[in-house]
Amino acid sequence: MGRRSLHTADELRELIISASTELIQESGLGGLSAREIARRINYSPGTLYNSFENLDDLVLTIEGRLLDDLLEALSAVPKGGDPRERVHRLAACYLSFAADNPKLWNLLFEHYIPDAHGVPESYRQKFEALLEKVEDALRPLAGGLGADEIKRSARVLWAGVHGLSSLSAADKLSVIDADEARTLLDDLVRNYLAGFERTRSA
Repeated sequence: MGRRSLHTADELRELIISASTELIQESGLGGLSAREIARRINYSPGTLYNSFENLDDLVLTIEGRLLDDLLEALSAVPKGGDPRERVHRLAACYLSFAADNPKLWNLLFEHYIPDAHGVPESYRQKFEALLEKVEDALRPLAGGLGADEIKRSARVLWAGVHGLSSLSAADKLSVIDADEARTLLDDLVRNYLAGFERTRSA
C-alpha cells in the first residue's frame, strides 16, 4: 500500500520534489520518469499527478527553486567598492553556481515547454528578479543613460554570462579548466563594461 498514511499532501509534494531533484542530479532530465519517482518514494506512479499536473509542472517547480537559490546566492554578493568589481563578483557567482549544479542548471535548456502550456508568470518574475540585480549593478556606471537602456544593457551582458556559464556547466568547453573559464568570464565582463561606459559618454 505504500506510505499514504504517513504523509500529508504537502509532505508528499516535497518527497516528490526531493526524489526528482536527486534523479536529475544523477542522470539529467532524461532519467526522470513518473515510474522511477514513484519507486523512490514508495508510492504508485499515479500519486505524482495528485501533487502535480504533469511532469512539466514538476520540472518547472524544480527549476523555480533553482532560480530562487541562484537569486539568494547573488543577493549575498557584497555591494560595496568599485561598481565594476561588483559586476565581476556577480558574474563569478553566477558561473560558480552553474558549475556547482550542472545537471540541474542544464534543465533551463533541456526542458522544452509546449506553447499550449506556456511559462507561468511566477517563473518569468524569477528571471526578472535576477536581471534586476544586474541592472542595479550597472546603474552607477550608466551616467545619463535611461532606465530602458540600462535594462537592455543588463540583458545583453547577462546573456553572455549565462551562455558561458551554461556551456561550461554542460562540459561543452572541456578544453579549458575552471580557472580558464573564469578568465574568459572576466574578459567578457571587462570588455562589455568598457563599451558600456563609452556609450554613456558618447
